[in-house]
Amino acid sequence: MKIGCPTEIKPQEFRVGVTPNAAGEAVARGHEVIIQSGAGLGAGFDDAAYVAAGAHILDTAEEIFAIADMIVKVKEPQAGERKMLREGQLLFTYLHLAPDPEQTHDLLASGCTAIAYETVTDDRGGLPLLAPMSEVAGRLAPQVGAWTLQKANGGRGVLMGGVPGVGPAKVVVMGGGVVGTHAAKIAAGMGADVTVLDRSLPRLKYLDDVFGRDFKNQYSTAGAAAELIQQADMVIGAVLIPGAAAPKLISRAQLADMKPGAVLVDVAIDQGGCFETSKATTHADPIYDVDGIMHYCVANMPGAVARTSTIALGNATLPFMLALADKGWKQACADDAHLLAGLNVHAGQLTYYAVGEALGLDVLSPQLAIK
Repeated sequence: MKIGCPTEIKPQEFRVGVTPNAAGEAVARGHEVIIQSGAGLGAGFDDAAYVAAGAHILDTAEEIFAIADMIVKVKEPQAGERKMLREGQLLFTYLHLAPDPEQTHDLLASGCTAIAYETVTDDRGGLPLLAPMSEVAGRLAPQVGAWTLQKANGGRGVLMGGVPGVGPAKVVVMGGGVVGTHAAKIAAGMGADVTVLDRSLPRLKYLDDVFGRDFKNQYSTAGAAAELIQQADMVIGAVLIPGAAAPKLISRAQLADMKPGAVLVDVAIDQGGCFETSKATTHADPIYDVDGIMHYCVANMPGAVARTSTIALGNATLPFMLALADKGWKQACADDAHLLAGLNVHAGQLTYYAVGEALGLDVLSPQLAIK
């Protein structure tokens, strides 16, 4: 199979879909790997590293889309890239379709088959291709939130860990999954007073057993959340409904009850955001003010630490990429129900129910799609 990897063109996206090590693994199994010149530079991989792994280098994305059987990326294809997709071509990347009707319609119109990293599952009910980036984003959230809290950036001017005689910042993490757990660990490590909200009692018990007094946890009700956000210096939105649009956990009206200069960090912005006032931003212009509350809503947070993120993502995606290349997507999905869960689009039909529900579109069962 011809595996193509173009340069990411989303603003300030420095990750790359295929590492030199992954390219070498694919070449060793008899596949042809084609990398766009300069695609890996943002993550610290030059063209020579890919050539040494046996990959071929082409100058333009157009050349790669024209000849590749499978396109492997990091972020969802941008409008210009979607025009280059063709019927029968396989796309393997993050998609986040539920809040993005324009991308969804373009993928359906292209006739391609699209497998989304974020909906591939595992035996434990997890999302193995989303998890590494969730870990990165979770660990980044308190870091970027602390920067936003600085007075020069519009924040309250509160130091995360405080100093002797002055209390620490109060941080509320909404969601105790992968993102929330890593966010809470880092915020607590910075010395903040951290509370995690979640609706799963088993998850809250796990957090209590593992982290003890490092941070607090509380069952999430509307009343509990409202009380905590009034006291918070920072709120980190870390909720996820796989493949679906994120629920809105803080309304605009509630901003009036928050401390002036408090910070909202919306890690769920890829799925539409979990605050009513959230809108996607970029690393070049990451924050904005609504009613005196600072918002950090960068849609590709892990891109800020591109080398760490690329290697972590590549470790997770490699076995699936090789299975797709070795067997073809139909047989690979037939053999692996977890990979089949990643199928979002095939031949002009939507194949993921949560996306169909969010966008009001008909859905073809993925089991029927592989037949």
